Amino acid sequence: MNVLKLKIACYKYVHTQSLFDGSVKLDNYDVEFRTDNRIDKLFERMIKDNEFDVSELGLTFYLRYLEMGDCPFIAIPIFPNRQFRHSAIFVNKASGIKTPKDMEGKVIGEFATYSHDAGTVAKGILSDEYKLKLENCKWIIGGFDYPMQPLDFIPYITPENIDIKKAPLDKALGTMLDNGEIDAFITADVPRCFLDNSSNVERLFPNYEDLERDYYRRTNIFPIMHTVVIRKELIENDPNLAKAVYNAFCEAKDIAMQHYVKMQYIYNTDTMIPWFNTVFEKNRELFPKDWWPYGLKENYKAVDIFLRWQYEQGITKKRWTCEEIFLPEFFNI
Repeated sequence: MNVLKLKIACYKYVHTQSLFDGSVKLDNYDVEFRTDNRIDKLFERMIKDNEFDVSELGLTFYLRYLEMGDCPFIAIPIFPNRQFRHSAIFVNKASGIKTPKDMEGKVIGEFATYSHDAGTVAKGILSDEYKLKLENCKWIIGGFDYPMQPLDFIPYITPENIDIKKAPLDKALGTMLDNGEIDAFITADVPRCFLDNSSNVERLFPNYEDLERDYYRRTNIFPIMHTVVIRKELIENDPNLAKAVYNAFCEAKDIAMQHYVKMQYIYNTDTMIPWFNTVFEKNRELFPKDWWPYGLKENYKAVDIFLRWQYEQGITKKRWTCEEIFLPEFFNI
């Protein structure tokens, strides 16, 4: 029997670790798991370099590729990265921004590309919950804590009604925020100036945890950033492949959760995080079954709102549906 060799790429999360250490295997497949210290580099290696057969991919990046036409891969409903994003908005204290509506007329930095995954969610929440008009803001796209041009392996989209510019070649958005050259910054990562306790920078929502928990209680949406895609030609040649990949990621996720549950009796001291059990129990009140559910049934609403936000923010020309972007065999899973 011929064993298919696969290259699968994803970030080393706690819920994918079992894939990398060999605890979880894909039966009848010879798999090499690969990762990178920057998730966007994995996306580039998949899209630009065709390096992997299966890969984690940001929803934004996947949708931009779909809009180009003739996309060589298709998604399955694995969602390895999801985050609430009230915490992703930082402001310069001298900007006068105290509420989301105060951001109108201000200069806002965004990492890597307009409406990247974290940016899509943060801006979607600002629009839905606080009625911020994105077209009334000015946007600067650039690097995080280092100068960087916008990502070039996906289309660089600038909606007609949005004022978008690139950051100067020698400047990073984190530094520009600290210096007051931009008024706010939306980013998936925490800026160094904030971590270094700069007196110039604060979060727009200092009580973000309360707001994020309330958002989930009201909407039942745990925002999704990334999915997993498989090359179509492989699925055509092996109809069992997609389900095998899905099952492996599910098993790895379940192992991580089972570990947390099992270790409660010693207060999860293997993490050495103070009061971890308290946080765990608090989270279990909101997510009694699964912190990171996979499958389309439980995540349809979360994916659909991301698709709406991408359309409303001018990134996609059409309003995509879940049925158009995922492999059909997973519609009822």
